[in-house]
Amino acid sequence: MSQLSTARRAAAALVTAAVLLPLAACGGNDDGKKDKGAEKSGAVPKADLTVLAASSLTDVFKKAGAVYEKDHPGTKVNFSFAGSQELAAQVREGAPADAVVTADTRTMDGIKVDVGTPTVIAKNRLVIVTGEGNPKKIGSLKDLADSKLKVVLAASQVPVGRYSKQVLDAQKLNVKPVSQEPNVRAVLSKVELGEADAGLVYKTDAATAPKKVDAVDIPDAQNAVASYPAAPLKMSQHAEAAAAFVKWLSTPEAQQILQRAGFQKP
Repeated sequence: MSQLSTARRAAAALVTAAVLLPLAACGGNDDGKKDKGAEKSGAVPKADLTVLAASSLTDVFKKAGAVYEKDHPGTKVNFSFAGSQELAAQVREGAPADAVVTADTRTMDGIKVDVGTPTVIAKNRLVIVTGEGNPKKIGSLKDLADSKLKVVLAASQVPVGRYSKQVLDAQKLNVKPVSQEPNVRAVLSKVELGEADAGLVYKTDAATAPKKVDAVDIPDAQNAVASYPAAPLKMSQHAEAAAAFVKWLSTPEAQQILQRAGFQKP
């Protein structure tokens, strides 16, 4: 092989390398960006989620859902609020849903065959709720035993009803409610409308109507702690997206929303 031919081959190789290297680098950057973007968009699959949630979460979950949708474009979170016992019945009947959040661990335990691993996302406590200005001057649990008062409680099948019975029984108080409601919001509504003088609700529920009701605190030693477990449903058609939402509820962002609404740390 002549020196000229060798020189031509070397020159051609240098030109080829000069052309290919920038292309390779460019291609590498494009692939990197594509992978990163795909990873970001694929981290939480787009889906329309239906979340069954305890009535006491109505206001805070609406706010949380809006934040979640903003942070996860393409995902829609639809909530169905009811008493925890109603939610459990819906799960057992196979209602189309993706996740469930109850106001107690007992109800969640009752549907454990239908859900993934539950995670407690928040806690709550009871307060005595009265009409605005507390016209009956109710100051403690023992005042609820006054037969002249119209007291409304949640039914014993409802978590807040069980918690109410627990705290009243612990104080050996015989309270005869004028009605027993299907969920905590119904109890609050009765007091708001003046159909009852007082009731027992979660602290966070009383906080949603500050201009309509007053809240009388119950000492911790006499109170009950409500735990809120969340879990994806095994029957979900969007298992990955449902699990991602449940996991998000324990993130600092979600916890800040819950705690601003008065919920306690899990």
